[in-house]
Amino acid sequence: MDQSAAISKTLENEENCTIVSFILVFLFVFRLVTSQVEVKIFIYKNRRMAITAEDVSLEDIIPISFDFAVAEGELLSCGSDITVRMSYQQEELNFKLPFGSHSRLFLSELNRAWSGKSYNNIKKVCKSPAVVPNFEWINKYQKNSKSLGVGKQVPAPLGTPLNKLSQQRKTGLFFIPEMTTCVHQFSQGITSREDRDELVRSSSHTPSNKAQILAMPQFGLRDNLIRCELLKNEEQYTYLEDFSFFLGTYNVNGQTPKESLRPWLSCTLNPPDVYCVGFQELDLSKEAFFFNDTPKEPEWTKAVSEALHPDATYALVKLVRLVGIMLILYVKKEHAEFISDVEAESVGTGIMGRMGNKGAVAIRFHFHNSNICVVNSHLAAHIEEYERRNQDFKDICARMEFHQLDNSRPPFTIIKHDVVFWIGDLNYRISNLDVKDVKELISKKDFEALHNYDQLKRQIDEEAVFVGFVEGEINFQPTYKYDTGSDTWDTSEKCRVPAWCDRILWKGKNITQQHYQSHMALKISDHKPVSSLLVTGRINSETYKKTFEEIVRNIDKLENECIPSVTLSKQEFHFKDVKYMQHQAETLTLYNDGQVPCQFEFIQKPNESTYCKSWLTANPHKGFIAQGGSVDIELEVFVNHMTAPNLNSGKEQIEDILVLHLERGKDYFISVSGNYLPSCYGTSLRLLCLMREPIHDMPPGTIETLTNGNDMNAENPLAIPKELWMMVDHLFRHAIKQEDIFQQPGLRSDFAEIRDCLDTGMPDSLPGSNHSVAEALLLFLDALPEPVVPYSFYQQCLDCCSNASHCEKVISMLPQCHQNVFNYLTAFLRELLKHTANNRLDVNILSTIFASLILKPPTKQDFAEKRKTQEFFYYFLNPESSTAQTSV
Repeated sequence: MDQSAAISKTLENEENCTIVSFILVFLFVFRLVTSQVEVKIFIYKNRRMAITAEDVSLEDIIPISFDFAVAEGELLSCGSDITVRMSYQQEELNFKLPFGSHSRLFLSELNRAWSGKSYNNIKKVCKSPAVVPNFEWINKYQKNSKSLGVGKQVPAPLGTPLNKLSQQRKTGLFFIPEMTTCVHQFSQGITSREDRDELVRSSSHTPSNKAQILAMPQFGLRDNLIRCELLKNEEQYTYLEDFSFFLGTYNVNGQTPKESLRPWLSCTLNPPDVYCVGFQELDLSKEAFFFNDTPKEPEWTKAVSEALHPDATYALVKLVRLVGIMLILYVKKEHAEFISDVEAESVGTGIMGRMGNKGAVAIRFHFHNSNICVVNSHLAAHIEEYERRNQDFKDICARMEFHQLDNSRPPFTIIKHDVVFWIGDLNYRISNLDVKDVKELISKKDFEALHNYDQLKRQIDEEAVFVGFVEGEINFQPTYKYDTGSDTWDTSEKCRVPAWCDRILWKGKNITQQHYQSHMALKISDHKPVSSLLVTGRINSETYKKTFEEIVRNIDKLENECIPSVTLSKQEFHFKDVKYMQHQAETLTLYNDGQVPCQFEFIQKPNESTYCKSWLTANPHKGFIAQGGSVDIELEVFVNHMTAPNLNSGKEQIEDILVLHLERGKDYFISVSGNYLPSCYGTSLRLLCLMREPIHDMPPGTIETLTNGNDMNAENPLAIPKELWMMVDHLFRHAIKQEDIFQQPGLRSDFAEIRDCLDTGMPDSLPGSNHSVAEALLLFLDALPEPVVPYSFYQQCLDCCSNASHCEKVISMLPQCHQNVFNYLTAFLRELLKHTANNRLDVNILSTIFASLILKPPTKQDFAEKRKTQEFFYYFLNPESSTAQTSV
């Protein structure tokens, strides 16, 4: 969450918060009168995530002046803290910043300001003795801060120790590791973490980690040439050794760690080199679901740290969590220095592809010369939803990206890594076999026969998911579902069929599996934990060095000898019948017909900020082609809620020109065109009420005419859009008692059919499952160019959120079609709440989901505003406070 909003509220009007680095705030103050820039560091304390000004307290202020200096800091790799030492006047300060992009950006800006590399005004103010800023503006903060560092000795912030350092002014001190957004700030409750962090050090650039050097931004075409040749000769310098990864997954069903995890995590004779431990359903509470906050995280983290193999000492590398999906990475002491470039990301695949009750978290890192990615996922539940699980897997692979330090470089995706470990509750079940027959095969330990009925095995065999991945032989009984606290199969009314929900797969070369097993000794959950021990290959440093040096010598001979050139498979692409949220792609093949390898990139056209229109992408948009080789580029068209309004109205067309540039070569021009089929998705409520016919039946130009204000049916518009009525009516008749309605996602294929029905005609019943229709309704509301409560009324709604009568008054002032839709939807939701025993909904769930769609902010929404929108909407769902009379 962006904490700069909370910090900004503590500042004066002429001051702006530029970057927040957890407890440190780096602030630029623009002095408009003197045309100077004065830079200072604000030090705040915060006991929790800073949402409002009340969540932080100002501790100290340090001006970056002539008396300020940065001493060389110690950079710890492996996702642990970064130690930074600064001096001001006679005092030295020692800071620890969390490993992540916030710290990286903070140090980058601090180094710029202090060294004067990029800010000329700062250079004048801070580096020249003739121009000394007086920082008089700091005086106004005296009443708020406990102590100020201007003109006197600066106390150590937040209780950190002071160390006497030599005051040397240096530039370019910091080597900032390549990383993305810091996903998690470690809990303060883990007492042993500091000891483990001290084991981790940054690696030097030795021949054994040349790949890390090659990954740095200064390497371009040469880098790719070397990479290509290294891959060709990989077998010459790769060998296997006893280098082990322990992979563990456990769905804990919202329980607390009441028993030791050692039977699971310390089951190997020898201590593993790396631990990758994943959990699902860490916390099932609504607070965790909606606010991603849970006390279970430190409890389980502590349980894991205490259960690691006792014959080795481990460093905590990284922790990442999305609601109840958590992944922790540990490394053995002697390998800590070889881990770098640690990144963590998460993707939610719940309702509307956003909610984090289902999805994945991942950690990627560089280990010796290998890029490794570990994914922990929790896919869609229920035996019949295997297609949804397939879709979740594909969405995670497509959306999970790790951004590089050099923003001009394309991000890493999961599949681009050398090694991928995938663990989690994948939720694939055993189907087409009665529960009695399943249990009989289990009693006979005939797991091979039972495995033939496993959904994941069937989907892999059909190449629907996990293409290229490997799973070891399953010689253990299904891990789901047990009565909690026992080894007894589910005896509840549902009597679920046993299944191997919890799985471990991998992808990569030179990997062997030493064990794959479940752990029946742990009984606190309705799942059993699973573990796998994998042995990987690594680089022979000496052989690698010789290969590397030989490749560099050969490349030196090639440089500047020839101009690169390519042949394009075609230069004109037409996409037929483009539809809302329906992916289309065509392949552009580039053949390197020149005498040297070449590097290509799609570049921006004059006066344009991106290389293509927002509905179009080229994947990859830049890359490398070896001599005589080729590359396939997917030109993808996808219209979403951001691009649909202008395409629906006719203001924009599916037309663009791509410019393909070759480094040291010429440019090629590629034409992209298509015809877009207008949709009710992305069309305003006003226009939809004016159209009595399906949008596909509207004469050409009619939508554009209506958009421009020519209301041909203005005297007799529909009360609400017919498309909205169709979806709500379907749900009212078929899904009012549907369990987990509006909480479980539907299928993408169902949505496509529902969209087509709404855009082309009105059948008696909508296709797809109830969950798919519910998600289609949410997507409809999300795609509106102007939300149900128009942007112009947003602030009024926030201001009156604590007064029910004022809330109703604001709704009465909405444009008629917006008012009708609001009343219609709230009446329907109140009907749903009459059946909470069946659908498991409550007022808080519905107000959280629908307030974010019906009452959208015109700009970025902070947490306090989000709370107010929910409070506003709550009145209309609570029968005691709502007076809306509209019925479904």
